[in-house]
Amino acid sequence: MNSYDIFRKLTRGMKFDHNRFKGDLKKIGVNKTNEVDKSTLTVNESKENEEEAIDEEPETTEEDLVEDDRVNEDEEGKVNMLSDIQIGGSEKTERKQKKKKKDSKEKQLRIHQQQVNHIRNKLGISVWGTDIPDPIETFDEMIEKHKLSDLLVSNLLNQGYSEPTSIQKQAWPLMMQGREILGCAPTGSGKTAAFLVPVLNQLGGPQRKGFRAVILAPTRELAKQTYRECTRLSEGLGLRVHIISNVNKAKEKFGPKSAKKFDVLVTTPNRLVFLLQEDDTPPIDLSNVEWLVVDESDRLFEGGARGFRDQLAAVYRACTGPNIRRALFSATFAHEVQHWCKLNLNNVAMVTVGIRNTACEDVKQELVFCGNETGKVLALREIFRKGYEPPVLVFVQTKERAKELFKELIYDNIMVDAIHADRTQLQRDNVVRAFRERKIWVLICTELMARGIDFKGVNLVINYDFPPSAISYIHRVGRTGRAQHQGKAVTFWTMEDKPYLRSIALVMHNSGQHVPEWMLELKKATKNEKKKLSTKHPERGHISQGVLYEKVNKRKLKQMKEKSKRMKMMNGKAAINGDDERSDHNMINNVDEQTKKKKTKKKKVVQ
Repeated sequence: MNSYDIFRKLTRGMKFDHNRFKGDLKKIGVNKTNEVDKSTLTVNESKENEEEAIDEEPETTEEDLVEDDRVNEDEEGKVNMLSDIQIGGSEKTERKQKKKKKDSKEKQLRIHQQQVNHIRNKLGISVWGTDIPDPIETFDEMIEKHKLSDLLVSNLLNQGYSEPTSIQKQAWPLMMQGREILGCAPTGSGKTAAFLVPVLNQLGGPQRKGFRAVILAPTRELAKQTYRECTRLSEGLGLRVHIISNVNKAKEKFGPKSAKKFDVLVTTPNRLVFLLQEDDTPPIDLSNVEWLVVDESDRLFEGGARGFRDQLAAVYRACTGPNIRRALFSATFAHEVQHWCKLNLNNVAMVTVGIRNTACEDVKQELVFCGNETGKVLALREIFRKGYEPPVLVFVQTKERAKELFKELIYDNIMVDAIHADRTQLQRDNVVRAFRERKIWVLICTELMARGIDFKGVNLVINYDFPPSAISYIHRVGRTGRAQHQGKAVTFWTMEDKPYLRSIALVMHNSGQHVPEWMLELKKATKNEKKKLSTKHPERGHISQGVLYEKVNKRKLKQMKEKSKRMKMMNGKAAINGDDERSDHNMINNVDEQTKKKKTKKKKVVQ
């Protein structure tokens, strides 16, 4: 290997710009007129030049072969030049290979993450947290990757699930890994099955340890619905699912002397806290609970007289198991719940489906201006006159207004009933059952029925009284358009509802509904104003003049009865007082007569 070959090896890959150094080449006497610029060569010209170079090459000798072997060694990683000098080496090539492998792995990870992000964007899923597993797409994938029970899959298929919903595709892998989760998905998106399936799968079979899973719901109706769903999904697994319907019976059934043959408890916070706060030893032991699930978590986190925060805290403290994990689900997002989860839950993962705090896109939403309370009654009767497809839910502000509207509609030849807090539990259960069986076409209800209740096939929701907040509106509208069925929601509003109008119009706009521009341009309420508006309801008066007339008559009758009672009491007192006066007068007369007799006797004795 001569000096030219060494120079060629050292300058491999380097290019010399003849145009730039044209003046220098002329100075040293190098003429480039006959040379061809490589940058202007075409593919064919380059091939011809290569062939000419091959033809012009001299014949190889034994010394040249030795030199070529040395060059081949250089390509493998080592070249010996000028006797003892070594350039390059195996260490450098190893580093390059490692770097290539590392780069290829990182590239594969990036490609995989892009594919996962594409799937999540397609499903409308957004996640927060570390080490979030990939979403699954089919039941078979859940069986292979996460060992989901075949019995659970068959029960899901029997319930009408052909494939997992969006929230289930991401929540199931997380909960199967034992991760604590905060899930938010639209109404009717399968949230109940999203937390029931992993809980039932991880419990496996029955054990005599007492309750190992507790599921909390804000209302008894929602608790019963969750209990029915859990019972259907756990068929064949042998798990014992219970609900607290009577506190006294629960003391005997779940007390310390029981055989502890129960696994899953579905209940409301108030009833469970009442049992936990019993004197001495509580009748329910939650020390072996593995999963604490809070449904409608934003409602249960509300404070104040109507909230459940204190009761939820008591249940949270009572679940003292070493392997306790928590899952919170809701259709609406609350920042205080998110903040609490980040502080108190271990390695929490957050999953949101769709745009936060928006109504279901499968519901056609409409705003109707009615002017006053009389206009609302006329608008409601106009809807029924044009024709409607039952079942229909009508939401009002208070239980008193529910009673008034029921009296107004009962004479219109409509199969109507009402459900509110003044009715007994048996009456409420009978009404819900009749509504499910289509024996009742129109059900008048309060906020009691706005959360979580799944009535199959509700076609129309009427907000007779304007909802106090956007959260309330989302839950009311969510009673229809469930499980990808189309629905309709009509909201009546008057000038008294103007402070609430912008927030509801914004929810409708975000869910793809047409809203007048002037509604969106209304003044935005501050946080303090929103709190006041959500707690303080406007005074709406009576639903109609007929109801007002009846109330006035009832009030007059009541006043007349009270007046007559007072008169009778006064007459009775007067009679009693008269008798007392007469008796006192008689006593005085008797005393006078006795004294007179004594005096006459004394006179006779003296004489």
